[in-house]
Amino acid sequence: MIQNNIRKVLSKHNVIPVVSFKDPNDVEPTIKSLRSKGIQCIEITLRNEAAFDCVKAAKELKIADFHVGIGTVVSVAQIERATDLNVDFMVSPGIHSGLAAAFEKSGIAFIPGIATPSEIILGKQLGWDTFKFFPANLFGGIKALKTYSNVFPDIVFCPTGGISEATHQDYLELPNVISVGGSWLI
Repeated sequence: MIQNNIRKVLSKHNVIPVVSFKDPNDVEPTIKSLRSKGIQCIEITLRNEAAFDCVKAAKELKIADFHVGIGTVVSVAQIERATDLNVDFMVSPGIHSGLAAAFEKSGIAFIPGIATPSEIILGKQLGWDTFKFFPANLFGGIKALKTYSNVFPDIVFCPTGGISEATHQDYLELPNVISVGGSWLI
């Protein structure tokens, strides 16, 4: 299953910078800055008109061992564009069974977002076991993830939303957290 490949991607990056670019010219200097900090990946959010141009700019840099992903994926059309751009991973803020087939068909590692036990159960029914916990700060943060560890021992998370330089290590110490995402890295 393709979704399981997301663990392979996430295991290489314990922190994932989440960036909303507005200008493709900002992509290369940002990636160079990340690499100077030892960071080898980026999640470019699809939150504005320039987003896909910025993803394209990042992919055109062709930096070996640097993973370019897209975030805020909420439609089949976005999944199809991501496929055309050959991104390394996709991140959705939520989970929806209507996107499941497109995610699987894309051949790209992906991670759907969840916040509640019902969403985790929906994901499990779709055969998935790795989720973005979003927004972590609004849905119980570390305390919620500790509870989810007991209730769903086979599930792994990448929490985002309110994670900071001061708190990210506390999340990474949890046994069911594979990585964290955040904008503090930029």
